[in-house]
Amino acid sequence: MAKLVMIATTAVPNHVRGALSRWMIEPVAGVYVGTMSARVRDELWSAVSASVGDGAALCVHPDDNEQGFTVRTAGERRRAIVDFDGLQLVQLSASEGAEQEMPPIPEGW
Repeated sequence: MAKLVMIATTAVPNHVRGALSRWMIEPVAGVYVGTMSARVRDELWSAVSASVGDGAALCVHPDDNEQGFTVRTAGERRRAIVDFDGLQLVQLSASEGAEQEMPPIPEGW
C-alpha cells in the first residue's frame, strides 16, 4: 500500500534533486512530498543518502510504532535524531565555535 513520504534537503547535488523530482513534487524549495510504496521509498532514500555530499537530507514516513512515523537523516546536521526508549527525539548539538561553558553568574544574584 502506498503511503505519504516527505524528504527535505539542504545543499544537495543537482542530480539528487532531479532523482527526487521524478518521484515526488517539490511544493517548497528543498521539500519533496509524494505517495509511494515502502520498497520505492527505501530505494529512493538509499540513493539520496549515498549522494548527499556536503549537504543533508531528512526523510519522514509513516511507520507502525508509537509515534506513527519514522525519521531518517543523512549528512551533517545540527539536529540529530536519537532513540529514547523507542521514541525518536531531536537532539541539538552545539554549533561550531560555540562556548560550551555556562557564562559566569553576576554578583548580587
